This record gives sequence, structure tokens and C-alpha cells, in this order.
Amino acid sequence: MTTIRVASYNIHKGFSYFNRRMVIHDLRSRLRALDSDIVFLQEVQGSHSGHAQRWQHWPDTPQHEFLADEKWSNYVYGKNAVYDLGHHGNAVLSRYPIVHWENLDISDHAFESRGLLHAVIEMPHKSPQMHVFCLHLALFERSRRRQLDLVCRRVREHVPDEAPLIIAGDFNDWRGHSGRRFAAAMGLKEVYETVHGQVARSFPASLPILSLDRIYVRGWEVRQAEVVGRLDGWHRSDHAALVAVLDGPECMAAGQGMKESASG
Repeated sequence: MTTIRVASYNIHKGFSYFNRRMVIHDLRSRLRALDSDIVFLQEVQGSHSGHAQRWQHWPDTPQHEFLADEKWSNYVYGKNAVYDLGHHGNAVLSRYPIVHWENLDISDHAFESRGLLHAVIEMPHKSPQMHVFCLHLALFERSRRRQLDLVCRRVREHVPDEAPLIIAGDFNDWRGHSGRRFAAAMGLKEVYETVHGQVARSFPASLPILSLDRIYVRGWEVRQAEVVGRLDGWHRSDHAALVAVLDGPECMAAGQGMKESASG
């Protein structure tokens, strides 16, 4: 299995803070600059007739298709919140073929529409199929815990033990209680915490003080993890982007073999 680069980003429906400016075109340029193999997106606007009439240069296609452009030839979108003028949800963009996907409603109450987007990706070099989950959890901890219990059940019932797994998104878990319980139950590593000893601060993007965005992995070695969007003008959304470089089992085995050869 090759080394891959992944990113998770809540794009705030393509708008800046307090919806003052449409920034979807800038977001597309910056996502392309990240050069990630797989991108997990939250708050993706699938459709909105009012925005299309109000904002000049509003994309003619759904935001996930507009952002994928020619960079990511494979993409899926899970519609979560539906209203009179349109809908929004989660999306996964991938350089590798997506062979199966399903969007599940994990809303815990009527006031927050939340979804779990589960995709199966065909990896190169005859590697095992990779399972990826993109999600945006509730604002209240009790709801988040119930939602993560549903994620655990989904993993246990639909993801083979040997399959590489990535679960990423906006967890809204600023205190970290739900995330720690979730990671321990599923044998997961959070990428930023693995590298830096603490989870990433990603909100608000201009001066991050809250840890909301996470990337959890199983079957991967975390090589790098960083937050993009604090001091470099990246904060077009209200969230910063979380990026990680991951090594698969074959890369880890090759690296270990070289170390043993050198020591011998």
C-alpha cells in the first residue's frame, strides 16, 4: 500500500465568517494546493436556489463537483439537511475509484440533521479496499456519544478487521471526552494527537482555540499531521483544514526491513 495524503475540512457552505463573502472559488484553489489524495468535506452545499440568484459566479454545479473539478475524478455526496431552497451535507473526493458508498442518517433529534457518509475505495497495487467515513456530529455531547455508538456499530458490521480505515470530519468534540471513548473502543489513532501529543485546534480558523476537527485511522502509520489555516491566509471558512500523511502496511514493513538491514 502506498503513502497517501488526506485532508478534512468544514467549508461552511463556501462562505466566509458570518456569510459575508462567497469564497468557494478561493476554496477550490486552496484545496488543489493541498494536493491530497482523499478529501473529507463537511457543510457542502449541494444546492441552493437563493444563493444562485444572489451571488454572482455562484457555481452551476453542486459544490462537491465544483471543488473536485479535474483534480479528483471520484466523488460522492451525502445529503443531510434539506430545506426549501436547497440542501447540504458531507462529501468525499478521491483520486482512487470509489466502488461503493452509502449515506446514513445519524440525526439524534429534530433540530440537527446529521449524516454518516461511508465509502469504499479501491486502492492501487492490489492493496485491501479502504473504508472511509466522513461525518459531522451534533453540538451536544450526549447526542455525539449516541452518534459515535452508531459509527462503532457500522464499523463492526461492515468493515473487515484487516481493511484500512479512516474516519474524519467535524466532531464538535471540543472537550475531547467523546473522541477518547470512541478511539479506545475501536482501536483508532487520531492523527494530530499521534504526532503532536494533543488534538488539533481548528476553530475559529483565524485564531483556533477549540479542537473540533479530527482524523482517526486504523491500519495506518501517521507520518505527518498539521493544521492549515492559522496564519497563512487560509481561513476562508470558519474552520481550519486538518491534513495528514499516512503510510500503509507495506510502507511500514519496508521501512522496518531497511532499519533491520542497516542494523545488521
